[in-house]
Amino acid sequence: MATTKRELVRRVSVKTGQKQHVARQIVQDFLDEMVAELGRGHRLEFREFGIFDVVFKKPRTARNPRTGALVQVPAKAVVHFKPGRLMKAKVREAIAARESESTPPPATP
Repeated sequence: MATTKRELVRRVSVKTGQKQHVARQIVQDFLDEMVAELGRGHRLEFREFGIFDVVFKKPRTARNPRTGALVQVPAKAVVHFKPGRLMKAKVREAIAARESESTPPPATP
């Protein structure tokens, strides 16, 4: 299940006691600043959360899987995210909890 920006705005509004239109503007401004910084080629570091970085890919030759024809792929810049220590731990905990809920208990004779 995906969390939408609308849901994040609602949660921020509840936690901060702000009206939703104020929280929406704060969330949107934050996202706009992230995009602007990455657009300038800057790295964003959020301790314990992760690092957003712009990675430049070289041009390369690829193959169209349908036709087998060689295709030239131009150079491009992509955003790379490396999760931080706290995020990795929280995700591991969530996955372990989900797996323990879905695993049936062993049968007893």
